[in-house]
Amino acid sequence: MLDAVRYVVGNGVKWANLPCDFPPYRRVHEFARRWQVTGLLAELHDRLRDKVRQKEGRDVDPTGTIVDSQSVRAAANIPSSTTGWDGGKRVGGRKRHVVVDSLGPVLAVAVTAASVQDRDAAMPLLERLHRLYFSVRLVWADGGYAGRMVDWTAENLHLTLELVKRSDHTTVFVVLPRRWVVERTLSWLMRSRRLVRDYETLLAMHEGMVLWSMTMFMSGRLAGHPPGAFSQPASRTG
Repeated sequence: MLDAVRYVVGNGVKWANLPCDFPPYRRVHEFARRWQVTGLLAELHDRLRDKVRQKEGRDVDPTGTIVDSQSVRAAANIPSSTTGWDGGKRVGGRKRHVVVDSLGPVLAVAVTAASVQDRDAAMPLLERLHRLYFSVRLVWADGGYAGRMVDWTAENLHLTLELVKRSDHTTVFVVLPRRWVVERTLSWLMRSRRLVRDYETLLAMHEGMVLWSMTMFMSGRLAGHPPGAFSQPASRTG
């Protein structure tokens, strides 16, 4: 069952197009949905993240995090009520908002219509982060989170929101401190073909796909695969 779900996430196939040597696709889809609803997926994901942090000599409880978002186009089957237009990136579809630790693994994820502003989505996302990880004290972000978000985070969550802005005079590509970590994570997610475009009818299912993708990355990292490489599961006939 796990290999079947990973096959869908990694290769981007439809559930109905799973190779015949896997269990029936309806059972696999129900398995993935049940693991998400019952919290088993989040538990698997968090345990793997703890092991990654321990392997790198870090405490399992992070203190510094980075927040960012990524807009992706929506497939034709996605309801228009949960999609929108991101004018800044000129993308119509949905937007996934992620908070990652200093190594890159995801701490919290939320999916919204692409029209939702980063600041508006970050408030409930950081509230969830604060409930789950009391150790977090600092959040780095880009200029899109400037304004009232900085004061709101300090007053309501007792967190420091530090903005890492790009210089207006920069004309070439520059790696920005801290921000490169979350941007690398977003590129990791795009290696899972299921996440290149949004195919999930439910927002929660899209969030689940992000967690499944990260479990693939972290299990590969723990198994000794090269950093940044995803292990692509294949069918048993392959």
